[in-house]
Amino acid sequence: MISVKLYSRKDCHLCDQALEGLNSVQAVIPHQVTIIDIDGDPDLKKAYGERVPVVEVGSYHLISPFTQQELLITLKAAQRGLEQNEMIDKAITEGRVEGYVWSKADSFSYWLSKHYLALLNILVLVYVGLPFLAPVLMEVGATGPAKLIYKGYSIVCHQLAFRSWFLFGKQVVYPRSAAGLTSLIPFSEATGISDQDLYSARQYLGDKTIGFKVALCERDTAIYLAIILFGLLYAVTGRKIPGLHWIIWIIVGIVPIGLDGGTQLISQPPLSLIPYRESTPLLRALTGALFGITTAWFGYPYVEESMRESLQFLQQKLDIVKRRASLLAKKS
Repeated sequence: MISVKLYSRKDCHLCDQALEGLNSVQAVIPHQVTIIDIDGDPDLKKAYGERVPVVEVGSYHLISPFTQQELLITLKAAQRGLEQNEMIDKAITEGRVEGYVWSKADSFSYWLSKHYLALLNILVLVYVGLPFLAPVLMEVGATGPAKLIYKGYSIVCHQLAFRSWFLFGKQVVYPRSAAGLTSLIPFSEATGISDQDLYSARQYLGDKTIGFKVALCERDTAIYLAIILFGLLYAVTGRKIPGLHWIIWIIVGIVPIGLDGGTQLISQPPLSLIPYRESTPLLRALTGALFGITTAWFGYPYVEESMRESLQFLQQKLDIVKRRASLLAKKS
């Protein structure tokens, strides 16, 4: 029989209703109720205050207001847990779980299942942060470490200066003339480098007047900033944001970035399949951000579901190992 604690207080109508609700399901789920008056314990009064009634069944808690259905679901979950523990004890007694051991790999998987989101957020934050560190290092004269960052990120990004953000200069961007942003000094005019010279544009890091470029292009920067933004939001909301439908991900996230980047690619040499087109920093940032946030929104809930299942499995295994150790200790 499961044990239920009902944290209550005198002259509490909702507390009386909660007790009636518990009594009404006694025949369905047998349980023993212990009523605790929080006014008689300063710590309980501070913890629960005006939130009573509170129902505690093992590791499950129901805090007012709750429905009769929620109460029933909680009791059933506690009953299943009790039955599962009894089955585990029986299996241990009969020697059917002799091979269960808790390894270092289990400990790591258990930790990862609990903290994967924090780890992902840290990794993405570092990944998008280092490209901003590069121009900072250039500005203070630490060119060696800065160039290592530029070189490392050149493997994953084109780093074309006319499609990159700049820090510490006159402008935050120096686009191609073809982008049509007449209010900005174009790249070729600011640097003296032809914007058709892709190799030089990629190698150009900046100077004290122009500023120094971020080691990721405008679009990639927006993608990873959006991913970290969603990751932090997902953490703050307790990982309860439902997953994005794949159709919305395609329409809002993939199609815009595909159109903007794709039409630019096929319009320029060596393809030149359509009239020449150069995107703008705003469009790159917008489409990149949409792709980043929808991709994280689509993917993170799936990762959460997988990690939750892994955690549940590992928790069951850990419970078996602990209960086995406890029973063996009692026998000895």
